[in-house]
This record gives sequence, C-alpha cells and structure tokens, in this order.
Amino acid sequence: MKMTILTLIITLFTLTLKAPSDEAIRIVKTEPIQPFKQLIYAIGSVECSFDTLAYNPQEEATGYFQIRPIRINDYNKRTGSDYTLNDMFDYYKAEKVFLYYASQIGPYDIERVAKSWNGSGPKVIEYWKLIKQNL
Repeated sequence: MKMTILTLIITLFTLTLKAPSDEAIRIVKTEPIQPFKQLIYAIGSVECSFDTLAYNPQEEATGYFQIRPIRINDYNKRTGSDYTLNDMFDYYKAEKVFLYYASQIGPYDIERVAKSWNGSGPKVIEYWKLIKQNL
C-alpha cells in the first residue's frame, strides 16, 4: 500500500512537470544613437577634408574639428580637463570636445550647433551654407 501511494504521488508529480517554454529574455546589441553623426561628417568635410592632422597656422586651429586654443581653454575650464591643442589631433578627444558644446544646444537645431561651432559674425552664414551642402 505504501508503495502504491508513493508511486501515485510520483506519477502525479511528474505529470505536473513541463518542459521549459522557449520564452526567454534576449539581449540584443543595438547601435548607439548618434544625433550629431551627419553634422560631424559635414564639419569634417568643410573644416579639413576629413584630415585629422589638419592644422591652420593663422588661427592655430587643429585636427578634424579645427579646434582653436580659446576653445580648449574654455572646455578645460568648464570640465576640469587638461587637454592641450596637440590633443585635438586625436579624433576621439576632439570629438569629445565638439560633443560637449553641441550637447549644450541639443540635436534638434543643427544649424545653431554648426553656427555656434564656427563662431560668430557674418562668416557663419557662409559656413552654414557649406555645412548644409555636406549633410
């Protein structure tokens, strides 16, 4: 009798067991959002023809983004960094500086970002025209 009850319990227990479902959490690697990607491309085209080692001695502008000493000084002051002008030959460091300033304006007004990046005055109108051609 004990054996029959034990067999019945084991049988009932095994009937309640199920194979695991195929529902699973899947982690999918996605590409990061790059809201300034096209603008960065256009700036590289206009500023230096994509040359990360470009240098303009008249303005002391350096690298892909043609960053000037005054911009580096401002960036370092605002962020506590200690970048030098030579660091701006490193695309990733220069991009970090550009993205800092671009993010202050946001990705929804790339005209304002581009003009602000270029400076001020009447030349920014022509600069924006060149940027638009490369977007």
